[in-house]
Amino acid sequence: MTATSLTKGANLAVDSPTVRVELVWSTGPGVPEVDASALLLTPAGRVRDDADFVFYNQPRHASGAVRHTGKQGGSGAGVTTDAVEVDLRSVEPAVDRIVLCASADGGTFGQVSGLSLRLLDAGSRTELARFDMAAGTETALVGGELYRRQGQWKFRAVGQGYASGLAGLATDFGITVDDAPPASPAPLSPTAPTAPPPSSAPPGPAGPRLTKGEERLPVDMRKRLSLRKEQVAVSLRKHGAADVTARVVLVLDASGSMSFLYSKGVVTDVVERMAAVAAQLDDDGEMQAWTFASNPARLPDLRLGDLPEWLRLHVRVGEISLFRRGRKKGLHPDQVDMRAVGIQNEEQKVIAEVRAFVRDNPASAPTLVLFFSDGGVYRNAEIERELREAVEEPVFWQFVGLGRSDYGVLERFDTLPGRRVDNVGFFAVDDISTVPDAELYDRLLSEFPSWITAAGRAGIL
Repeated sequence: MTATSLTKGANLAVDSPTVRVELVWSTGPGVPEVDASALLLTPAGRVRDDADFVFYNQPRHASGAVRHTGKQGGSGAGVTTDAVEVDLRSVEPAVDRIVLCASADGGTFGQVSGLSLRLLDAGSRTELARFDMAAGTETALVGGELYRRQGQWKFRAVGQGYASGLAGLATDFGITVDDAPPASPAPLSPTAPTAPPPSSAPPGPAGPRLTKGEERLPVDMRKRLSLRKEQVAVSLRKHGAADVTARVVLVLDASGSMSFLYSKGVVTDVVERMAAVAAQLDDDGEMQAWTFASNPARLPDLRLGDLPEWLRLHVRVGEISLFRRGRKKGLHPDQVDMRAVGIQNEEQKVIAEVRAFVRDNPASAPTLVLFFSDGGVYRNAEIERELREAVEEPVFWQFVGLGRSDYGVLERFDTLPGRRVDNVGFFAVDDISTVPDAELYDRLLSEFPSWITAAGRAGIL
């Protein structure tokens, strides 16, 4: 079968039941990173919710019809591809159109040569069509779309650019991007670059700190991080802690009941929001991290510049069946085999491991532990013993409950007597994804500054 070379606006019928849409470009010095993504749209031209956005941090649609398969090639100068595969037989009736997108990180598409969109039969890898594209100052574009017409799937070459990046493109189709500015599509021609959003933080001596690696983040993530760091700075100033620095440690519940929160992307969003706390409090751009269930496991340090890849590799409990055999061979060398972590709640084990890390790795600044759990706490005596013993250590434990489950001693710890200082904070939310950044950071940082003062007076710091 001879492939069809398409021009902008051209279309063709698609007879293959499963197709692969590949972005192809030439790599080399000064060429930005390019990523493929897909949006599943209703006849109204909008997503139903954020789960209809398939990209590197959410690589599989819940229906199984669309998945982001990742990059191939890219070693030195050469050709790189990033791909999305679509099983047209599995696309839900409510989905009328699948928009195939591209975004450039660290530059514009004007710096990308050899940019093409290829449509292939996913089974045979036969090329069905090719659309060669050129762009100027755009940082995101809609390359093509798969759409239904009278029961038949068709493909159209689109070539519509956005100067406001992936966040602007996604917002245009109904995706919720925190603090993203409104964006309008622009033709594939030179457009004025968008100005960064104005600062919303009140004036003060300690605004957002520039963090190592921040400049390597995708544009949309960098914007969210900047706005969130401003909000963290505001919250710290509210509590009289504008100049506080701290080592930040993240602990993530991986018990069986958390699977839904992982698969829905809630935990991924939590980690990204916590990265802003670490970036503002600790300017080395790193955050230590643990996951736990029956057993604790230390995750690789989260370096801010590697945040997208860290999220993809390590926020992963919802992607793996704990009972599936033979998956260990497919793990990245740094990934934790979640089968070894188990499914029960043993908070006291990870608390003990974090305490040992702090003792073995003393720091000039205090340590703030951000501990996320959906409850089911039952080792109350063991947890209380660990946290009581930790009172004399330079660590504040901030627990956040993700839902209405039983949090046992964590919820009661503030009222327990017999401690020189209160070294534990706790609050729970029904749905953390609905809590605005300003409210979340205010609650997260409300007790930490007062603990610093009390621990200083007690000679702990």
